[in-house]
Amino acid sequence: MTVSAVLVIIMGALFACGVYAMLERSLTRVLIGFLLLGNATNLFLLIVMGRPGIAAFFGAGDVDQMSDPLPQALTLTAIVITFAVSAFLLALIYRSWQLGQADTVLDDEEDIAVRDRGTVEEDEMDDETSIEDQDDIVTTDFVGTDTAPITVLHHRDLDGIRDDAPVDRPRADGRDHPGGEPR
Repeated sequence: MTVSAVLVIIMGALFACGVYAMLERSLTRVLIGFLLLGNATNLFLLIVMGRPGIAAFFGAGDVDQMSDPLPQALTLTAIVITFAVSAFLLALIYRSWQLGQADTVLDDEEDIAVRDRGTVEEDEMDDETSIEDQDDIVTTDFVGTDTAPITVLHHRDLDGIRDDAPVDRPRADGRDHPGGEPR
């Protein structure tokens, strides 16, 4: 096997172990899974980078000999994101240990109620919220009111309003725009 094939196998194993660890209820295992996913992503970007070459500076050499700087920048970004999310997860783990002396996420009452709800209840909820067959007038917020709370003012309503904005329709006097030539 070549070096690239070994790196691809290691990357696949890291992705698989990371996803498996993130599916656990323990926050520590979620952190370990996220770190494995971050390292697998960095390894993926290292594989995508291709053969190493000279630095991509102007005048450093031929374009064929230069390394692609985009995977390097993406790897640095992935490292920073992995570090930030890991710090956040560590803070969550620390706080859960302070509050409950455990880092396992338990189901709350709402989760249990949603899990116990059957498919018949789900279909009933979908029927209650569907408004496709109703008239648009019924679905408005202003049912039973003759006027909407928003009033559109025209230049005839108040003396201080100027309505001299350009329009797309031709003017009555035959000119295309104010001051323009007649047609």
